[in-house]
Amino acid sequence: MVQSAVHLESERRPARATAAAYFRLTKPRVIELLLVTAVPPMFLAYGGVPPLRLILAVVVGGAMAAGGANTINCWIERDRDRLMRRTHGRPLPQGEINPAHALTFGIVLNVLAFALLATAANLLSAVLTLSATLFYVFVYTIWLKPRTVQNIVIGGAAGAVPALVGWAAVTGELAAPAWILFAVVFTWTPAHFWALAMKYRDDYAAAGIPMMPVVRGAHETTRQIAGYAMLTVALTFALTLTGDVGRFYAVAVAVCGAVFVGQALVLGRDPTPKRAIKFFAFSNVYLLLVFAAVAVDAVIS
Repeated sequence: MVQSAVHLESERRPARATAAAYFRLTKPRVIELLLVTAVPPMFLAYGGVPPLRLILAVVVGGAMAAGGANTINCWIERDRDRLMRRTHGRPLPQGEINPAHALTFGIVLNVLAFALLATAANLLSAVLTLSATLFYVFVYTIWLKPRTVQNIVIGGAAGAVPALVGWAAVTGELAAPAWILFAVVFTWTPAHFWALAMKYRDDYAAAGIPMMPVVRGAHETTRQIAGYAMLTVALTFALTLTGDVGRFYAVAVAVCGAVFVGQALVLGRDPTPKRAIKFFAFSNVYLLLVFAAVAVDAVIS
């Protein structure tokens, strides 16, 4: 009896390890950030708390689509990931998952996401979600990333699409507030990602990826980070011009924006990897607070 139990447990461990590896392929931390930008626009579009079933459809469908896109990204970049300290421990470089199985997993997740959003929300939200995956895989990962220093500037559009998806899921169309929130994420992305690239500059250089810190150096990178931070804050205020948000939102983005720009300027004076990763971490908090302000303002206004 004891031997049978031990044998059964030994069979379960590889299964759990494989499941964990597939989960890591989806880059769950990235998914969390994408959902943060998808749900608050739903509150704004609805003028309050939208139906729970709709929120769940966007959260589950968005998570599957993002996870599938990230998995396909890992499949494409598995050889480059082996060259970078930050990514060499991922499941594919470590041989934890068969590459063909990983690709199939990523595609299936996107098919399921499209079906869920098309039936539980609407076709527009499903098409937008699929377009984000296709843009991320073919335009950013395959075309832009290995070829141009502007890769994350253009490719960041994929990560900004969830703001459109959230709005479209509620209204079935797109309007100015949705596009402004899209633009906020779009301009925030270079400042956010280039800070990470400063920390791992040597990794990107070893993999031959022309990220801004590799091509232009730390000082030029921090100058552009500050510029994009200022543009991001300006766009958060543009949302107030639509009349869809109130005083709470305006005050919140003013305070958060001042700190965000301030941190970018501090990075410019101290362009070290340690300071860069601190800015990177704060940029996540900043975006979370801005979109939380959107949701809270929609509820209390």
